[in-house]
Amino acid sequence: MDSQSQNTSLQRLQNVEKTIVRVLELAGGVTDELSNPSGPRKDLVNKHCAEFMQSIKDIQVTLREEIKSACEYRPFEKCDYIARISNEICCEKLEYVISELDGMKKTIDEHHSAS
Repeated sequence: MDSQSQNTSLQRLQNVEKTIVRVLELAGGVTDELSNPSGPRKDLVNKHCAEFMQSIKDIQVTLREEIKSACEYRPFEKCDYIARISNEICCEKLEYVISELDGMKKTIDEHHSAS
């Protein structure tokens, strides 16, 4: 994935973030209208709900496209995580074996000094 497409992807995700903020504002606006002592203005509630639903659909589409493009990229194919973890596990095993051998050596030394 080149730098240009990464920037474009980040821009799209930033737009999704802004849309999510707008969706929350719309939900808050509907809640305010519903709690209005004089009763909700139906046209405003309908407008907010329609914009809310369209925004949710836009967010879903954009996120699906971003997920699909991320899957096509495969950023982990050169990742050394598995090799590093394998090495760490081997080191832990070796440290355990060394501690056991040290314990055996100590026991042997104690046995020889007691004889």
